[in-house]
Amino acid sequence: MRRACIDIGSNTTRLLVADCDRDGLREIHQERAFTHIGHGLLADGSIAPAKISEVVEVITRQLERAGELGAEDIHGVATAAIRRSRNGTMLVDAIRRGCGLRVEVLSPQEEARLAFVGAARTLDHVPAGQLGVVDVGGGSSELAVGTAPDTVTWCASLAVGSGDLAGSCLHSDPPSSRQLSKARAEVAQALGGLEAPHPVEALAVGGSAASLRVLAGPVLDRDALRESLALLGSDRAEQLARRFGLAVDRVRLLPAALLILEATSELLGAALQIACGGIREAVLLEAAG
Repeated sequence: MRRACIDIGSNTTRLLVADCDRDGLREIHQERAFTHIGHGLLADGSIAPAKISEVVEVITRQLERAGELGAEDIHGVATAAIRRSRNGTMLVDAIRRGCGLRVEVLSPQEEARLAFVGAARTLDHVPAGQLGVVDVGGGSSELAVGTAPDTVTWCASLAVGSGDLAGSCLHSDPPSSRQLSKARAEVAQALGGLEAPHPVEALAVGGSAASLRVLAGPVLDRDALRESLALLGSDRAEQLARRFGLAVDRVRLLPAALLILEATSELLGAALQIACGGIREAVLLEAAG
């Protein structure tokens, strides 16, 4: 059956359309819009009415696109920015009234679990032991360790994401070394004294991780992360975006994402392979049974 998932995140709202059954998934179409819900929060922590209207319009278009492509079963999920906002239910209700899509606001634990399942079930081999997954989002970062394809034995949600970190620390283009040091300290504070299992393999999922494949290749080890960070500090976001065929908005978020990936890779004691699937793939695969 052809299914679709719309994932409403802190930085982006993304659509995946795929043919899927219990044995696997074949991507038909992906698209994303930078809706920046995390940056649209008012002083009291609520989503501004104008931002709610913008997101409803984006989702309405994505829903129509999914229907045009023949999706018969369409799911909606939302993550950190909606989960932590004072009026996240207002956005969910506005989406349902505006276009009929019912959106599930994921808990941190469910977000981590789905990231693990999506990454593990799209992996082209079976790990020889425990698998770790890091999902860097705009408003939070989720970590999970377990056994492929779907058994999570440890997970954690960090109150740090690429959008928030870039917004609080990385103000210049490119970011200065002092700003990067401040951001690195914020990541360390978010990790606190957290201890994690050391898996035999680890995967990175999410929009930033996928974009880093262009800069760093398929494996984010210590050298690849540091070289990518140096590259992102060498020129303005617009120039780098043009050079590598990336969205300018994504390039502006990448230094923050890199710092989080660097710290979580060290926490897990493993280099991060860039995964082929994540939350949206997991939602569709589980819907297929």
